[in-house]
Amino acid sequence: MDLTFYTNPMSRGRIVRWMLEETGADYDTVYLSYGDTMKGADYLAINPMGKVPAIKHGDTVVTECAAICAYLADAFPEANLAPPLSDRGDYYRWLFFAAGPVESATSNKAMQLSTAGHEQMSGYGDFDTMRATLIKAVSREPFLCGEQFTAADVYVGSQVGWGLQFGTILPSPELEAYRDRVYARPAFARATEIDDAAMAEHGPEMPAS
Repeated sequence: MDLTFYTNPMSRGRIVRWMLEETGADYDTVYLSYGDTMKGADYLAINPMGKVPAIKHGDTVVTECAAICAYLADAFPEANLAPPLSDRGDYYRWLFFAAGPVESATSNKAMQLSTAGHEQMSGYGDFDTMRATLIKAVSREPFLCGEQFTAADVYVGSQVGWGLQFGTILPSPELEAYRDRVYARPAFARATEIDDAAMAEHGPEMPAS
């Protein structure tokens, strides 16, 4: 089946690029620009949110980074990016912990929003609890599911890396060591090279291609 990747290199699409490179699958890339092709009728038919990334695999459309990572791991089992079904507890737990509490907490921190006084209403409670839980998760060397690198490491590793880079997650030896382990993947280097080259050529205002 044809596989098409919709993205902008200045976006969370970098997570999915990395995941695609891990699968080894052939795929086409459609670059979208903010406020233009990303909000155009053609792309809104793919993702009514008008946000990237998204993929289309045959007739199947998947949006949301964590969902795309999980889907690609199942669609390309030969890449061995998901544990057996009987061993997926940690895989699902930390993949969706990053998609929920980590994403929400770091976004709120970037916007200087606090859950103080509303911890029971918040999915992540408070930032310090989220961070301590994340540190504990990544301390299970070498990867979240033990010896096997999985799609969960792509997603969680991206969240950790971005949080450390942009200051929305305070550093710790455990977080930095985990980031370094997952960023050492050859697929991460390939994905970064592709997106950096696209950024250098076009900036965020990408021509559809």
